[in-house]
Amino acid sequence: MYVAHNSKIRSTIFYKNHFREFFIKQRQKVKDKIIWTLDLIEEVQRIPEIYLKHIENTDGLYEIRVQQGSDIFRIFCFFDDGQLVVLANGFQKKTQKTPQKEIDKALKIKAEYESEK
Repeated sequence: MYVAHNSKIRSTIFYKNHFREFFIKQRQKVKDKIIWTLDLIEEVQRIPEIYLKHIENTDGLYEIRVQQGSDIFRIFCFFDDGQLVVLANGFQKKTQKTPQKEIDKALKIKAEYESEK
């Protein structure tokens, strides 16, 4: 018999439709990998940097890093009350450097979230 154990250390929430709009456009394999990565973030005490990395020169903005085959995706997020991970926008990474417009969009979403709290 399989007993589900809830070993969540933190929870993930979607803020408005920013993440959902990105997620529904992805292929099933990519969706599966995103879900796997989100589960890892919820359940692991110390998240390896290959999956979650602080964005330099930002106030608490992180990127969730997802790779499926040769495709690389980033989902911006931030923490609320330490244990709640709020998902902002996501995009497919096509260049070495994360586009500034995507970072700006995520920072705008974060500011909006914080002003509504």
